[in-house]
Amino acid sequence: MANRHLSRSIVLQSLYEWDFGNKSPEEGVVILDRNVEEFAPGMGDYTFIKALFSGVIEKQKDLDTIIEKAAPDWPIDKIATVDRNILRLGLYELLFGDRSEVPPKVAINEAIELAKSFGGDTSSKFVNGVLGAVYKEMGEPGKEETSKRKNIDPNAKLPEKTLCGAVVYARDNDKLYLALVHDIFGHWTLSKGRIQEGEEKEDGVKREVKEEIGLDVDVQTKLGENSYVASDPEIGKLRKNVTYFLAESPYTEVKLAESGGLDDARWFTLDEVADLNFYDDIVPLITKAVSILQEDK
Repeated sequence: MANRHLSRSIVLQSLYEWDFGNKSPEEGVVILDRNVEEFAPGMGDYTFIKALFSGVIEKQKDLDTIIEKAAPDWPIDKIATVDRNILRLGLYELLFGDRSEVPPKVAINEAIELAKSFGGDTSSKFVNGVLGAVYKEMGEPGKEETSKRKNIDPNAKLPEKTLCGAVVYARDNDKLYLALVHDIFGHWTLSKGRIQEGEEKEDGVKREVKEEIGLDVDVQTKLGENSYVASDPEIGKLRKNVTYFLAESPYTEVKLAESGGLDDARWFTLDEVADLNFYDDIVPLITKAVSILQEDK
């Protein structure tokens, strides 16, 4: 609705001034009140404006962490001030807003419109890429409710990235363990990364697992492949093709390297694995791996 769009515009302008001047949260409230009085004197109910502004400031550090992980080539202080605050505002509504009032697609589209109105020539594309990447990692909540959503043609020609990953396991004292990584969107998943030019997939798995979680693995058998469309902040939509393997490791300490998108890594017993939150396309790979391992026991 028009009032909501005006409200977001006022919040964005207030966030910009607050951020640009390196003001305190208390000073931010003064800025917001002044802008409300100037740009929306007859609006009446300012609840939405104040809740949105205070929410973004309260969650700023968390929002900035997610932005940097979703766009690892762009440190937060290198993003233009207006784009940075559009992303904060859009992410806040996407992650912490009331989805019954502001569905995820609306939050993203509103941020894109703000970028077109207040940002530079490439701002809307950048904002769309970052928020789209976060939305994808969230599992695209609410997409089944969008009746007119256009499905992506699986045969569409898109830029491609080749990745490799593994179900990493270890045996210790007759117990079977899986090494999993946790992403910033609340899912446990498998260690994976890009294949380097000229590198065999098996060698790529060994290198990526070592770099990401510090384990030396013996790659054993191919488990399967996943292909999905993701959003990149710079190039837009691209297709990621991931080949997964079963790989054995000694039962040693897992050490998560600093990397975009991950915040934890650890070993789990099979009983513990059953209660974890996984992406839907990861479950069949883990199920197949466990089946193979139990047969070989």
